[in-house]
Amino acid sequence: QMQLVESGGGLVQAGGSLRLSCAASGRIFGSYVMGWFRQAPGQDREIVAAIRWNDDNTYYADSVKGRFTISRDNAKNTVYLQMNSLKPEDTAVYYCAARRFGSLWPGQYDYWGQGTQVTVSS
Repeated sequence: QMQLVESGGGLVQAGGSLRLSCAASGRIFGSYVMGWFRQAPGQDREIVAAIRWNDDNTYYADSVKGRFTISRDNAKNTVYLQMNSLKPEDTAVYYCAARRFGSLWPGQYDYWGQGTQVTVSS
């Protein structure tokens, strides 16, 4: 059973940066896909970015392309989301998630973290 713990959220001014981290415990196979999602108040949860554990293929939502970067450190079992040029509309709870196999997106993710709040002030 995989456990995911996010960290790195907080309050930042528009135009600023944050880096989120997701520490994964449990055995991780190369086929695993790691994703970042977000959910703003009153809105559905949406995917932000995804990466496979054993290659460099990535997926980004159109709204974050060119501003966010997903990466991983296999030795540390950690996935990161570097968020630059943040906008107030990026305000949301950000969740780390994992699926055992399949495409980066779309698809059902099997494991979820508790989430970390990101607030961008204007």
